[in-house]
Amino acid sequence: MQPLTETEIRSSLVNASAGEAARMTLPGLHEVIWDEREYLGWRDSRFPQRAYIVLWREGRPVGMMLRAADNRMRPGMTAICSICQTPRPAGQVSMFSAPRAGESGRDGNTIGTYICTDLSCSLTVRIAPPAHDMQPDPAEVVERRIATLRTRLAAFTDNVLAAG
Repeated sequence: MQPLTETEIRSSLVNASAGEAARMTLPGLHEVIWDEREYLGWRDSRFPQRAYIVLWREGRPVGMMLRAADNRMRPGMTAICSICQTPRPAGQVSMFSAPRAGESGRDGNTIGTYICTDLSCSLTVRIAPPAHDMQPDPAEVVERRIATLRTRLAAFTDNVLAAG
């Protein structure tokens, strides 16, 4: 992923007001390892239910504001993140909703999906499986996971950008 600046991030939000963009808390951009990400995702430290995803799309950054659901799944269950397709304990996956872009979102239309609670899908897909004689090369597995993540994230972004 190409690095992002604070200005690019704040101006990239397609489903937030200028005031919401100005109030969002940014992550430590100097700590991000950009080469190991397909998107920048983080939870807002001042507004615990709020999260953001910013990705490069057609040569420009596109950012989305998300809201985590208040309720959680029952402990002991397993859930699958719809972005990285990783099975995780239920407490590590949350339902996030995103207002649609434009007038549709201002009218209250949202799109929701299950995503890793810490939005670390880019890091999770890079965990290589152990090498076994009967399985594909771990590097191929990681590349396939990255491709799937990109496809699923693009589909979610398309839904946020759709008129509804």
